[in-house]
Amino acid sequence: MSFTDVPLVAPPEEVFPSLTDAQIARIQRYGQRRDVSAGEILIEQGDAYMAFFVILSGELEAVRASDPDKPIVTLSGRGQFSGEINALSGRRALFCIQASTAGELVQLERQQLMALVQTDAEIGEIVMRAFIWRRVAFARAGVGDVVLIGSVHSPDTLRLKEFLVRNGHPYAYIDLEHDADVEQLMTTFNVAASEIPVVIC
Repeated sequence: MSFTDVPLVAPPEEVFPSLTDAQIARIQRYGQRRDVSAGEILIEQGDAYMAFFVILSGELEAVRASDPDKPIVTLSGRGQFSGEINALSGRRALFCIQASTAGELVQLERQQLMALVQTDAEIGEIVMRAFIWRRVAFARAGVGDVVLIGSVHSPDTLRLKEFLVRNGHPYAYIDLEHDADVEQLMTTFNVAASEIPVVIC
């Protein structure tokens, strides 16, 4: 139940709250229980479909598809739950969600989660607060599914940065003039310096 290399901006009990058995029972009315096996992929990075999971037993990890062995978030213990703002907004999944151990979950589809948040004020507040703090942490750490390669001298780079910030979308920024690894990255993606800014998703 922690971020890996992402500093928290709120107390851990608000970012990763554990729901009580009574709260879990109320959530189960909106979804269904399901078993998962170790290594099972529950959500692919970039999926438009995104379910919400509450752990009854086992452990979940959020990972980048490009680096599945390095979890960004680990959730373990009964009452922990997955997700961040995209689970409600309908945007695509920032990360891959996988079961790192066998276990049992409660699964809610997006519409079921929306109904829960709108009708159960106590659980809605807990979930919304956690989602917001998680998104703030991702944005501050530049952890997301977008890499922007640009230059401080490029007006288009500034416009893209402003667009991503206004939309609350976490991104990593690589500056053409100041980042030592930028040449290798541009060669990998066959991008010329004259083509910046470039957004890699």
